Amino acid sequence: MMRVLLREVGNQQRLFWRSHESAFFTFLLPIILLLLLGSAYGDSLEENVKGSTFLLAGLLGYGIVATAFAGLAITLVVRREAGVLKRVRGTPVPTGVYLGAVIVSTLVTIALLVVAQLLVGVYAIGADWPEAPLSFLLTCLLGAAAFAALGLAITGVIRSAEGSSAIVNALYLPMTFLSGAFFSQTDMPRFLEAIGDVLPLTYLLRLLRDEFVAGEGLGSSPGAIAVLAVWGAVGLVLAVRMFKWEPREV
Repeated sequence: MMRVLLREVGNQQRLFWRSHESAFFTFLLPIILLLLLGSAYGDSLEENVKGSTFLLAGLLGYGIVATAFAGLAITLVVRREAGVLKRVRGTPVPTGVYLGAVIVSTLVTIALLVVAQLLVGVYAIGADWPEAPLSFLLTCLLGAAAFAALGLAITGVIRSAEGSSAIVNALYLPMTFLSGAFFSQTDMPRFLEAIGDVLPLTYLLRLLRDEFVAGEGLGSSPGAIAVLAVWGAVGLVLAVRMFKWEPREV
């Protein structure tokens, strides 16, 4: 079974990198934004974090959401409506193994993206390294798992392949701004800040930025961990109830 899973993960990685649109929007775009916006951030402090480091943490969160939530949801809806998921059920590959391979492949892409962003952030725009690498890794894993669960859940309410990009982008792009991925929430009007305070990305960004502050990290923000975990649990429950293998478009 493990051999089948690993082989399928390899297949999913090849499919991902062969799709130039997916590779650009989920992998290259966060790196390009980091380079473009990095010139606007210097050594000034943003929420007790150096400006360039603040941006790096924000775009790490953006990259995780773009890959684990948006990329995963759009890919699965397109495959479902094209009949790919339905045909998988008629192959020797168990459906759980196939879906697990898709998720593991997504996590591999996120790991590569995080490494690339860290290298660009540190060596190109002067950001800092995370203070505790293991805690930083666990934070990224928690965020990826939570948003992957939410990505699976949202597939249940999207009815067509054509509408998948529009619906997913309408959800995650405003969330990146309201959560403060590119600038501090304190610069926003209070009512927008209040909306941002209920979004899961806000708490992932809080955890990520804590990782770059000496003496802080995963253990210093139990509230943020709890909120992100709850969002992930809700997404998982909804995914189990709503995920479909059959095309829904009439």
